[in-house]
Amino acid sequence: MTVTKTMNDTLHTMTDLTNKGMERMTSLGALNMGLFERMAAKQMTAMGMLMEHGNRMLTLTVGAKGYNELFKGQVGALQDLGKVVMEESRDNLALSGEVRGEYQSWFKKNLEEMQVDLRKVMPAV
Repeated sequence: MTVTKTMNDTLHTMTDLTNKGMERMTSLGALNMGLFERMAAKQMTAMGMLMEHGNRMLTLTVGAKGYNELFKGQVGALQDLGKVVMEESRDNLALSGEVRGEYQSWFKKNLEEMQVDLRKVMPAV
């Protein structure tokens, strides 16, 4: 084997590993962006829910004919908000499980690919 061939093989291997590393980081970035978008949508839903609750409380405060009516309206609004918050909490727990699974599968897949690539470069001793 000549020195030039060895250098070319080494250069090809390094280029290949660099390209694969960039592909892995790009796929991680895409995974992060997808998850960020889902979490941002959840936050927007929560903000909308709280705005609706605030509007309902304001309407109750302005429209109530007495303290008892206001109190009953507030209790009802808080119960409704509590139910919605619990549903959203369950959804968020499910989402966190999905996110964990997506990161875990990304990590396993890329770790296996890296192990294969490293075995090509450094055969087992």
